[in-house]
Amino acid sequence: MESAEQQINEIKNNLATVQQNIAAACIRAGREPSSVRLLPVTKTVSAERLRLAYAAGCHEMGENKIQEAREKSEALKDLDIKWAIIGHLQTNKAKYLARFANEFQALDSLKVAEELDKRLQIEGRAMDVYVQVNSSGEASKFGLAPDDVRTFVAELPNYSSLRIKGLMTLAIFSTDHERVRECFIKMRAIRDMLRQEAPATLLFEELSMGMSGDYEIAVEEGATVVRVGQAIFGKRPLPDSHYWPGTG
Repeated sequence: MESAEQQINEIKNNLATVQQNIAAACIRAGREPSSVRLLPVTKTVSAERLRLAYAAGCHEMGENKIQEAREKSEALKDLDIKWAIIGHLQTNKAKYLARFANEFQALDSLKVAEELDKRLQIEGRAMDVYVQVNSSGEASKFGLAPDDVRTFVAELPNYSSLRIKGLMTLAIFSTDHERVRECFIKMRAIRDMLRQEAPATLLFEELSMGMSGDYEIAVEEGATVVRVGQAIFGKRPLPDSHYWPGTG
């Protein structure tokens, strides 16, 4: 079994490799590497290992499930970790999100927007929020249809505690890189449209897209946030479909 020091060094090396790949993709696209934020995705990674990841330099962590995030944030409350919820949120869980998370990347419902805004006002705080778009059109994925984004966004100024920062998507899971790239190109076009047309109080500067298997393509097409888990923490023992039915 690896020692704590060995695990920390392994995570450090993985982080460095991902950052190097991000920098190379930025150079190919004529971008500054500093324009891309790496969000480590910690789903299924134990709190004990995340303590080592913090020592390795992971001070932001993204979780899909609110319950898993709550438990880990409590276990690691002595550390200054910024938590991002990047998975689907049920309305009745908004109260938990409002209490501890720094960011929510999966807004695709006005009911959730209303409830989260209400809960944030009770807590006396605001939160950075991304609107999730289903860029691949797959029925198994959450997110707004691209054609529905404009009308959805027009309602968001009604929720003053939500600081709208940008868009999030999961591309199609495919070995055909051009099909994956098409999802990211579509997202950039939607973001550019919103920059021109969205209400002035909303910022659409950020594009959260790209995961362990496709983040370099995402960066080439304009991602400002990439959500990387397995390339940092190693392969999960079981496929995603075991933890999250319908994810494939």
